[in-house]
Amino acid sequence: MTRQVRDDSTRRPPLFPARKRLFMASLLFAFLFPGLTWKQAASCALLLLLFDTLILPRLNIDLSKRAGVVGGIRAVSAAAHTCPASTVNMWTGIILYPISVLALIALYRDHLHIAAAAWAIMALGDGMATVIGEAAQGPALCWNRQKTWSGFISFALAGTVGAYLLTRWIAPGIPPHKTLMVCAAASLLGAAFESIPIALDDNISVALVVGAFMACAFLVERSALDSNLPYLGRRIFLAIAVNLAFALLALALKAASRSGAVCGFFLGTAIYLGYGYKSFLLLFAFVLLGSAATRLGFSRKSARGVAERRGGARSWREALANLLAAAFFAILVITTHHEAAFLIAMVAALAEAAGDTVSSEIGQWASDRAYLITTFKPVPAGQDGGISLPGTAAGFTASALIMGLGLGLRLCGPYRFAGPAIALGAALAGNLFDSLLGATIQRRGLVTNGIVNFAGTSVAGALALGLAFRLGL
Repeated sequence: MTRQVRDDSTRRPPLFPARKRLFMASLLFAFLFPGLTWKQAASCALLLLLFDTLILPRLNIDLSKRAGVVGGIRAVSAAAHTCPASTVNMWTGIILYPISVLALIALYRDHLHIAAAAWAIMALGDGMATVIGEAAQGPALCWNRQKTWSGFISFALAGTVGAYLLTRWIAPGIPPHKTLMVCAAASLLGAAFESIPIALDDNISVALVVGAFMACAFLVERSALDSNLPYLGRRIFLAIAVNLAFALLALALKAASRSGAVCGFFLGTAIYLGYGYKSFLLLFAFVLLGSAATRLGFSRKSARGVAERRGGARSWREALANLLAAAFFAILVITTHHEAAFLIAMVAALAEAAGDTVSSEIGQWASDRAYLITTFKPVPAGQDGGISLPGTAAGFTASALIMGLGLGLRLCGPYRFAGPAIALGAALAGNLFDSLLGATIQRRGLVTNGIVNFAGTSVAGALALGLAFRLGL
């Protein structure tokens, strides 16, 4: 009797791909956090990194992304291991995973529940999005046709459950309702950020964005909002009226497109709510500086092919990239008991946005040559990561002007020098980070200019916030 040999090509693939099983299984380390110091927890992440780099490649395990729908994504290529470039990208993601865990532990070493919750969102959210997205498929996201709503919703739900359970396990003293709200919001943010159509591996970006959001969200207190309610009753009507007029004016002057005016209205309203007309004046100064720098020598920049599209009118993408971080910090000014620290972070974010916009516009107008920040090799003006002396000087001046206005409006903390120095230093660091990203991952086409600008403002605000907390401001 002849034994039949089963054809492996007809064998049904496992429910979870091997790479997702690896990611989710490693999450079990997080349940040890209550009995570990942060250094011991970091050692676990280092062991995972060593395993992924030294042992895993020697095992005969297919870690490629499965063809079909992966994480709610419709895959274009069938087998990653057949293409050398795909193999590199596959191992890059696997190695970046433990690095992101290590970064979370180091950043939130005094709040390991945040590191664990962000880890759960990254691992479980992405893992369940793969399974449900592949099984259900369904309609695609309107902003990314490569991903589906079933994968998006699965990411948010699974991430919420995992983050909630780990937070309750590690930090049971936090009220359950607050834990649930923060974890749900963070997981939804992670799903949204993961669905952005960029080529950059999300094992780093999702973890860091979600972790930073949770660190701020856990500071929100109902008592802080209640104490600000007497001011908000009148302020909210002024915020709507002023920003509506401002949006219509920007639209009439062609400083913003329709989408930019609508998005700017909502973000401007949030910034106004932070500290009334004072915080709005910072926003107005940023828009004024950016618009003036854009208009300066516009015909000359247009002839070189480096002028802003749509005649310089900003769309919703530019509005979100430059103002989302500042709006987030402004809301936290009135919802936490750390008003001074978040005001400094807001000033730093707007100062960075002003410096980046002005340096780019002035640099492209003043010279047709720039120098790549990583190698200092000459490149044409307008190239990603290119810097010039006129542009750098103009950017520093713009950041200093925003900081000086914040200082004059008493938005830089109770101390005379510490708050302004933190805001300006963080803004300059954010500009440097923006240029470094432009010269590296943006030049390779892994991210868009909007993502780089958002990263710059976020890093500036986060750095200012961390220094302000460190100094007790």
